[in-house]
Amino acid sequence: MSTDTTLTRPTTTSGFAALGVPDSLVRVLADRDITSPTPIQTATLPDSLAGRDVLGRGRTGSGKTYAFVLPVLARLATDGRRRQAKRPRALILAPTRELATQIDEALAPLAQALGLTSKTVFGGVGQGPQVSAIARGVDVVVACPGRLEDLIGQGHVNLDAVEITVLDEADHMADLGFLPVVKRILDRTPRDGQRMLFSATLDGAINTLVKRYLSSPKTHEADSAQSPVSTMSHHVLHVTADGHLPVLVDLVAAPGRTVVFTRTKHRAKKIARQLNAEGIPAVELHGNLSQNARTRTMDAFHAGTAQTLVATDIAARGIHVDDVGLVIHADPPVEHKAYLHRSGRTARAGASGTVVTLMTDDQVRDVRDLTRKAGISPTTTKVNSSHPLLTELAPGERSFPGGFVTPGGSQGETQRSGGGQRSGGGQRSGGQRSGAGRSGGQGGQRSGTSRNASSARGGSSTTRGGQASSGQRTGGQRSGGGQRSGAGRAGSTGGAAAFSSQSRGYRG
Repeated sequence: MSTDTTLTRPTTTSGFAALGVPDSLVRVLADRDITSPTPIQTATLPDSLAGRDVLGRGRTGSGKTYAFVLPVLARLATDGRRRQAKRPRALILAPTRELATQIDEALAPLAQALGLTSKTVFGGVGQGPQVSAIARGVDVVVACPGRLEDLIGQGHVNLDAVEITVLDEADHMADLGFLPVVKRILDRTPRDGQRMLFSATLDGAINTLVKRYLSSPKTHEADSAQSPVSTMSHHVLHVTADGHLPVLVDLVAAPGRTVVFTRTKHRAKKIARQLNAEGIPAVELHGNLSQNARTRTMDAFHAGTAQTLVATDIAARGIHVDDVGLVIHADPPVEHKAYLHRSGRTARAGASGTVVTLMTDDQVRDVRDLTRKAGISPTTTKVNSSHPLLTELAPGERSFPGGFVTPGGSQGETQRSGGGQRSGGGQRSGGQRSGAGRSGGQGGQRSGTSRNASSARGGSSTTRGGQASSGQRTGGQRSGGGQRSGAGRAGSTGGAAAFSSQSRGYRG
């Protein structure tokens, strides 16, 4: 099968109307301050609006969502057909719940302007509302493959009226093992319908889908294969096992949103707990969370009440937060594709970004192979938590406002009180950090990167409303009998909560 491939250079001089987008949709986009098409939108919209099958490659953050949402809605609005019970008119498949939700959030106001409706379909929540909405009739279903196939099997959804089918993040669906389900779903859609496939990479697995389901597709590559890394600054920080967490804490305490990636669910939960104990408002995202918990996590991160998101690779795709300036691989990923997809959380929508990989001695060879395969040449530096490079990578005053607490309840993490700051109130000089301690205590000073065990950690107590006495940290341990004021364990109503070595120790 032949394809017509076009490499489109970044040109956004023409607006959406010039590409054929209806005025009603252009106005909705303008209300959301979206006026200039991205390269992938400029490349694909003329063909997709004309009803042609489209194969589009563009990195995450390149604007692929509007590249397919706009033609789906424009074409449904002009063909004059009415929606039917259980028979959606368009289907958009996405690999994760978060991505499906965010696609629908972009789609919904545009659909409303045209009198169209949509519904998300994914697991982790009850199927009742999904079944009821589809039974009434919806124009667009935005679905994850597993739940959709389940509803089809129960007789709640019929795909024989689908006019347009979209596969978003097709390569990620392949990575997650969804291709057999995707093929079974596509086999249920009309052969003569329009189909669009968008992916960050176009490899063998994707070509299998293209050959089987797309008819003479127009192929557009809106950027070069290495563009995902071109606007990022890549650094590898060589740390000791004991220095891993202090370096991470320093980086995420800088202003702005940060995404921290881990390899396992256990590590994501552990690091989020450790950061909250350090006074960094952090939330976790991984597969063990319920859908409601995942939604709360992303709401807190979007709203800024949690400045750090600690996630497994579930968040490497589909988490659209445009102002993430720093991505940290707390655990280097296993393979280079994961590195690129994780790193794609920053440098989005034309912005620049910084990607930091924390590497311990036993990871040197793996990280070297990883970066070589990813096609990048990072700057590698041996650092500790007082190294001046940290403030270059994550500039700004360090702040420790306290651990994140879920609205109306406790998170179960140790929370420090006060807006303790490390810079300004606590100047960093050489290897020494001085000034106001993190809990806002008096004269708390840290020298070096670690702590002095001469203070009995178990006896160093945190009391609600109590004053933090002077406590000096030197060498590798914490000295002094400094008490910290604060909330102690979140949800505690009074008394003293002792900081034990288990709850306070750095254990990267």
